[in-house]
Amino acid sequence: MISRRRLLAASAGATLASPAIFGLNAVAQIRRGDELVVGIWGGAQERITRQHIVRPLEEKYGVKINYVLGGTPERRARAYQERGRPSFDLIYLNIFESRQAVRDGVTQAPAIDRVPNAKNLYESAKLGGYGVAFNPVTVVYDKRKGEVTSWKDLWKPEWKGRIAWPSYPGAQGTAALLMVAKLFGGSERAIDPGFAKIRELKPFAAIQGSQDQLYTMFDQGVADISIEFGSFTRSYAESRNPNIAIANPVEGQVIATNVACPTVGTKNQALVEAFIDLHLSEACQMQYARDIYYSPTVSGLNIPADLAPKLVLGADVNKLVDFDWDHVIAQQAAWTSRFNREIAG
Repeated sequence: MISRRRLLAASAGATLASPAIFGLNAVAQIRRGDELVVGIWGGAQERITRQHIVRPLEEKYGVKINYVLGGTPERRARAYQERGRPSFDLIYLNIFESRQAVRDGVTQAPAIDRVPNAKNLYESAKLGGYGVAFNPVTVVYDKRKGEVTSWKDLWKPEWKGRIAWPSYPGAQGTAALLMVAKLFGGSERAIDPGFAKIRELKPFAAIQGSQDQLYTMFDQGVADISIEFGSFTRSYAESRNPNIAIANPVEGQVIATNVACPTVGTKNQALVEAFIDLHLSEACQMQYARDIYYSPTVSGLNIPADLAPKLVLGADVNKLVDFDWDHVIAQQAAWTSRFNREIAG
């Protein structure tokens, strides 16, 4: 029999605990004092998520959310080393890293029914975790030197020797290799045409390894054209270099997605899912779109008329060029060696 003292103590403990959310069971509750560790990119993404996610959660539930900032290679490596005993509760990965991490048992597949705003996700944002931003890759160029309406325009004489080709394996370099292969009779499963056609573009003005490197090369007149994320380049063009244009090639832009990935073994499942739900909220998605031109991954938002042309929305999401990323990542080591030997060398 439970004594009255023990019964009162149990009742007091229940009062202190935060309520369950989203109808989860007693194990998956947010409790005052819980701490969440999130691996995410810095810059505008840190600022926006702190405003629209961290602050509301900490104020509402009395929890603490800690960020580990950096690029995906570092947090991906750490998450793999800690598989099954994660220090991260949530990590952000790119489109192919996220799908691989689910297959390797490092992160969880999405559970759409437990995250209310996830029901509005586009289908392509439900793979490998919860897509939080579309950030397509395309050709970017100095519009004073020519016009680009097709990926095949890269082979026009006016760009010879003026191309800054993206390094591999990165999202931009991967998208470029796959797109070139696709356009010239190959595919991700027949990659030879891609390497052959890229070799034809040599010599390059440079091999670019980051947006900062590329934009400095544009500013200094080292290169006139490259392959990059359209969102970052639009921000750069509007703030620093109005001569740079973002192409919308007839063959399409290559899909790229930032994905929120709960780790397998997190002790804070409900708090992780509350974090993701706020990331998919209209307030956070719209701030992403306004500040850094990240296209929303959820439908039904009220997009202002002046902003809509700068984003990928609605039916255009389904026109983004997609690939078999499981196969692509399986080939990554071999293609990296080949890129270094045939393209960068």
